[in-house]
Amino acid sequence: MPFKSRQRGISLIEVLVALLIFSVGLIGLAGLMVMAMRANQAAYQRTQVTFLADGMADRMRANALGVWRGRYNGKDYPVPGTTNCERAACTSASLAMHDRQVWSSLLTAFLPDPAAAISCTTASSYIPTADQLTRRPPYGGHCAMTISWSERDAGDASHRDTARQTFAWEFQP
Repeated sequence: MPFKSRQRGISLIEVLVALLIFSVGLIGLAGLMVMAMRANQAAYQRTQVTFLADGMADRMRANALGVWRGRYNGKDYPVPGTTNCERAACTSASLAMHDRQVWSSLLTAFLPDPAAAISCTTASSYIPTADQLTRRPPYGGHCAMTISWSERDAGDASHRDTARQTFAWEFQP
């Protein structure tokens, strides 16, 4: 009989050790899930940045006169305000301002603490005349766009640091 009671104690110790190992595994899995969620959020933000940059480049391609006249250039993104291009005809300048404001609202909606800058320079070999500008020639220069935002690093809610991320792109609209 004493042998059976000793056997029961060993079974209990085995169960407790197995439970301890299982618990440590679950804690590691929980940490892994938190890191995966953080990486997923960072990837989502980077995807949004690429879509936003491409969207603004498309807007600029549609308003070549505004690009030629430097209406998209600026380091002050996001730009506040609204224009009334939906209900009335716009000039190239007002369309550029409308594009800047719409893009700014998208930056603010999809990115935490966004900042952006666009700088377009013309090639010195081709500068169209005023008459050519009204016929919308292709842009003969290149543009540089930078978008930056804050990305959360590791840490609990009271000690969470943020790192500034920057997306830089040179393109020809």
